[in-house]
Amino acid sequence: DIIKEVVDSKYTVFDVLPHFFVHQDPWVSLAALEVYTRRAYRAYQLKTIEYVTENDAPYVLAWDFALRKVGESEFGLPIESSHPSTPGTPSDGGFGRVHSISDMSYLSRQNTGSGEPTRRGAVVPVTYIDDADEHLMKALENFPVAGQTSGERKQSSGLMADLSKRRAPPTEKPQSNDELTAVCNVAVRDAESLDDKEILQRLTPIVEEYKEELLARRVRRLTFICGHKDGTYPGYYTFRGPTYEEDSSIRHIEPALAFQLELGRLSKFHIKPVFTENRNIHMYEAFGKDAPNDKRYFTRAVVRPGRLREDISTAEYMISEADRLMTDILDAMEIVGNNNSDMNHIFINFSAVFPMAPQEVEEALAGFLDRFGRRAWRLRVTGAEIRIICTDSNGMPYPLRVIINNTSGFIIQVELYEERKSDKGNQWLFHSIGGNTKIGSMHLRPVSTPYENKGALQPKRYKAHIMGTQYVYDFPELFRQAIENSWKAIVAQHPALKDKQPVQGECIEYSELVVDDSDNLAEVNREPGTNTIGMVGWLITAKTPEYPRGRRFIIVANDITFKIGSFGPQEDRFFHKCSELARKLGIPRIYLSANSGARIGMAEELIPHFSVAWRDESRPEAGFEYLYLTPEKKQRFEDGSVKSVITEEINVNGEVRHKITTIVGAEDGLGVECLKGSGLIAGATSRAYEDIFTLTLVTCRSVGIGAYLVRLGQRAIQIEGQPIILTGAPAINKLLGREVYTSNLQLGGTQIMYKNGVSHMTANDDFAGVSKIVSWLSFVPDKKGNPVPISPSADSWDREITFFPPQKQPYDVRHLIAGQETEDGFLSGLFDRNSFEEALGGWARTVVVGRARLGGIPMGVIGVETRSIENVTPADPANPDSMEQVSMEAGGVWYPNSAFKTAQAIRDFNNGEQLPLMILANWRGFSGGQRDMYNEVLKYGSYIVDALVHYEQPIFVYIPPFGELRGGSWVVVDPTINPQMMEMYADQDSRGGVLEPEGIVGIKFRKERQLETMARLDATYGDLKRRSLQQGLSAEEQQDIKNKMTERENLLLPVYLQIALQYADMHDRAGRMKAKETIRAPLQWAQARRYFYWRLRRRLNEEYVIKRISTAQPKELFSRANSLKTVEAWSGLPRFSSDDMAVAMWYEENRKTISDKIEAMKSDAIAYDVAALMRSNKQGGLKGVAQVLGMLPVAEKEEVLKWLQKA
Repeated sequence: DIIKEVVDSKYTVFDVLPHFFVHQDPWVSLAALEVYTRRAYRAYQLKTIEYVTENDAPYVLAWDFALRKVGESEFGLPIESSHPSTPGTPSDGGFGRVHSISDMSYLSRQNTGSGEPTRRGAVVPVTYIDDADEHLMKALENFPVAGQTSGERKQSSGLMADLSKRRAPPTEKPQSNDELTAVCNVAVRDAESLDDKEILQRLTPIVEEYKEELLARRVRRLTFICGHKDGTYPGYYTFRGPTYEEDSSIRHIEPALAFQLELGRLSKFHIKPVFTENRNIHMYEAFGKDAPNDKRYFTRAVVRPGRLREDISTAEYMISEADRLMTDILDAMEIVGNNNSDMNHIFINFSAVFPMAPQEVEEALAGFLDRFGRRAWRLRVTGAEIRIICTDSNGMPYPLRVIINNTSGFIIQVELYEERKSDKGNQWLFHSIGGNTKIGSMHLRPVSTPYENKGALQPKRYKAHIMGTQYVYDFPELFRQAIENSWKAIVAQHPALKDKQPVQGECIEYSELVVDDSDNLAEVNREPGTNTIGMVGWLITAKTPEYPRGRRFIIVANDITFKIGSFGPQEDRFFHKCSELARKLGIPRIYLSANSGARIGMAEELIPHFSVAWRDESRPEAGFEYLYLTPEKKQRFEDGSVKSVITEEINVNGEVRHKITTIVGAEDGLGVECLKGSGLIAGATSRAYEDIFTLTLVTCRSVGIGAYLVRLGQRAIQIEGQPIILTGAPAINKLLGREVYTSNLQLGGTQIMYKNGVSHMTANDDFAGVSKIVSWLSFVPDKKGNPVPISPSADSWDREITFFPPQKQPYDVRHLIAGQETEDGFLSGLFDRNSFEEALGGWARTVVVGRARLGGIPMGVIGVETRSIENVTPADPANPDSMEQVSMEAGGVWYPNSAFKTAQAIRDFNNGEQLPLMILANWRGFSGGQRDMYNEVLKYGSYIVDALVHYEQPIFVYIPPFGELRGGSWVVVDPTINPQMMEMYADQDSRGGVLEPEGIVGIKFRKERQLETMARLDATYGDLKRRSLQQGLSAEEQQDIKNKMTERENLLLPVYLQIALQYADMHDRAGRMKAKETIRAPLQWAQARRYFYWRLRRRLNEEYVIKRISTAQPKELFSRANSLKTVEAWSGLPRFSSDDMAVAMWYEENRKTISDKIEAMKSDAIAYDVAALMRSNKQGGLKGVAQVLGMLPVAEKEEVLKWLQKA
């Protein structure tokens, strides 16, 4: 039992054991060897252990072992158990200990018998290396000489016989490596040195001397276990037959353990061990044999079961062990450092049997990824393998392997395999049983398959990752993952949508866009990384929760690994074509920006060939006149019509020279042509923004034209740490002549670009950025001109709004829009809960803009911050005198920046997104101070009007409770700006007017008028006033009355000022706005959601119908008012103008009828057009009719002629 305790201990015991290998009590020595052997051979089944004690000490320990049977029940054999107590007896529950079946050379043996052959091992303890020479034979005697059967094992007595035997000629050499089965160990107590070279110099001669004998005895490997007297971990040196040379790949590893670490799978690499503090972790630095620049670290560990407390569940134990080990492994990797390695790999082998099903294992490991994913990725760990033995429903153990790969940083592939023995041979193969791919990549491949060297893409991936972005071809997978996540989120809210959810991995299909020979875009499916230009595009069809049948969009992206992502003429043409295709199809265009601006270059081919005309041949320092080519050299660059250099011929002292005047260069893309291309794509992006939905993800630096494309596409999401710049910091430093800027982020990081409104949103990493793109797309129609996408909403339209803004106090307007979480629960806002997504949040923070949903219908939202905001202008490092400036901006006032932001947001919602708009108008006016007037507040205020004039979707301007809209701020959002689209509403508690009551009272109801009112209403004061006007009062009486009046005025004026303010305020109420027809209706805040939901639903349907009518009618005959009357007549509804719910339902229920009526209008319109043409040009019109008649079949022609005769 004590031995069992030590064998099972989860502590490293190998560093203590060598002390006991040679002990004055030989039995202690044997006990130490037994613990050692049992512990080392857990991967095997130990059948017997013998103490060979006939001769003098040192005694030899010998054992018989076979490869462990795992799940042999599949092949009709009982499972043999091996508990460490007594080999071969059945175990008593608890953990069984089944281990690696990966003694590779043994697996490949095509063994015909059902069981594994029994093998034999022996170990002899010696004090020093030199003693091994004489005692090695003691161990070897335990193996039969080849040709004898094990029963005839000769027992010799004494050393003399040994020596004579050693010199006897070996009987018969084994035929093949496979027949070598024996294992011989020499346990050295003190190697007397820590230097590998020195120890090997002493070991090699001993091995050489015994070589023949080792072969004769069929020794497969000879291992020296070299202890050190200071108690450090022993060294291991293993010599493998039949050559018996040292196997350096497993130096310092117990060979039986090497099988458990599956080191055979590293055969495609040169590996050398890296020593770590923790001896249970084995780390190797590996270089690919065929790819020397493929450097990686393999870290491998075996988890021994230890003694399990009764009260801990299997899964918990497995998770905690794996966690502990993983932390240790990552700690060890941190210490070793990354050292430019990539694709590092971790392998953990559990030696215990877990009574768990594969699903449980998968669930247990799910949290594992969340906990270690980021740290592992930082250490460039791209693969992890965990091997554990599970039991099936009958309690039969079988090996299960979980392989986790993450080459791109965000897309994690989990594959589950069961290891099964093949029916034909003895090979163990992987069988895919789950994970997130249909069939794992290792399915039906041998368990011993070596790890592959880096693929062609990995160096490019590594290059991209070093720059902080994804490799361009990994992006479509990020979109797949983000769309799957959006499905998971919506199905969690609406389980009914589960039927529409696409099969995992099938939510997105894409084909790459390539320019074909005829210079058109073609869709192809080609291998990633085969691009020949630095720009890649895809046409993607994504099945999203809003469009389960699929929506299309185009992605165009720079490949930063190709000529550092610069824009050359070919890249520009490709980008332009993708942009135009998106416009032609009317679908969104997403640009993934990672570039270095326009390409620069020189004609490399000329550099080795030009000559220089010196002023003075003997003194080159005097300078030169010109560059020229000799006639022979000139000949090389004259290739028919292609002229890569332009020269003029001159004659110098009889020598003909071709003076170089212009270098054109053979290659395209060295200079101005790249700028021309940049102009092409700048124009294309600007047009695309006006036409379709454009969005840019700044996934790596964006320089020069790259930065302009970000701005021209307007909507931008910037990844933290990736700058948007025109010129790099080093170039500006050069220009300034000193080190001013330390990095590009100082010029264009998120702290600049998010704060000034170039970037609408920021994200911490590429996956978060892609997720924001997918979320943004969910608000946008699938195609230009289509209705907005309605999402299922968990928040019913039929509810009251429970968040009420406080009166005359600042509050967060986001609560008005989206609701507020309080201690007493959630107070709901106007829009659906959790649907509001703010944009431009870093810039001009006195206005809040974003997108939200109202009963599932997407809308653009503009709200007004009521709190005061600090606006910080950073100091410029290039100007030593500049300082950071902090200015306060009051809430409810438009400043130049917030007016610009409002106009920008309106344009974004209108162009490409086609969203209806809600403006929660609560402005007191524009800021008219000197600085703001200088900063163009007038210009930006008028931009708001420009943007509203061109708006093509319904706009609701709503003055919220206790909000106010006054002066210039009313003017720029008044519905008359765009009467067809805009409607204005005011809350019953809101106010609107030219000036605030205080202002108007100061002009129209001053103190004199307040005193007149006082004289009229207050008897005492009225009486005093009358008396003061009487004739013939003495001076004292007059003074007395005056004093009394002053006293009364002082007492009552504050009240009368309030009366005046109240009177002025009554002019600003919603009732007056309605009476003067400046608003459509006053509303109650609590009911506003219900009202706007149906109003919006009706308006969207109505606009769609009216747009179709306008296309069906001739332009000059179309009038919106008439069309609405026509639709009202079709509907026959009594309260068509006011009953939004009934009208909305009528539009939705009678789509077919409406459509047929519009078709009928269309044929009338065509008749009108033809008639108009005939009237304007009779001759040409009749000619056209004759042509058409000539093309018609006979029967139709006769019908037409009958019509004409009737007419």
